[in-house]
Amino acid sequence: MKLLVSILCVFSWTIGLAQNREPEAQTLLEAVSAKVKSYDNMVLEFKYVLENSEENINQETRGNITLANEKYFLNILGLTRIFDGESLYTISPEDEEVTISSFNTADENTITPSKMLTFYENGYNYKMDIIQNIQGRKIQYVRLDPIDSTTEIKYVLLGVDINTKHVYRLIEIGTNSTKTILTVNSFKTNQPLSETLFTFDASNYSDFYINNLD
Repeated sequence: MKLLVSILCVFSWTIGLAQNREPEAQTLLEAVSAKVKSYDNMVLEFKYVLENSEENINQETRGNITLANEKYFLNILGLTRIFDGESLYTISPEDEEVTISSFNTADENTITPSKMLTFYENGYNYKMDIIQNIQGRKIQYVRLDPIDSTTEIKYVLLGVDINTKHVYRLIEIGTNSTKTILTVNSFKTNQPLSETLFTFDASNYSDFYINNLD
């Protein structure tokens, strides 16, 4: 669960201090945001790597997420998380348990999966970094430095596909020598979705323990 939380909520800190944003980097990130917000939905498959050489940690996992406005359907680490716009459902087949909780999307310091591609809009200074050619794709990295100096995040590198303006890779460097890398392997948009995809049906989990936190 700790790894799952780090994927979804790793970027949170106080916002409102002085900003220093390179115009070229800001133009690129604004184009990324506009592109993301133009879609009715997005379906992503991704790889997540956690590294810490000092602690001899090297973990890799894969997952997928479907996003539509604030709603999402996420599969990772054997868990399914569904957010229907009001409640969050975490389903653990291994434990045969469903945890239900309310979710306050108005909280500025909570980064939801629906914001995982636009988290940088607040709380960062940023500037252009290196360009990489990855299998024929030109990936422009933007370095993001958190405005809040007390955060455990040292900096973030956001890799953007220059042609599509889609986020390809996110690299987070922590102050504790931990590196996390999120790579988007598949990025599909405006897919036909089931009308019930973001709806939790309790009848499908009649044998599960329902843990309602509210």
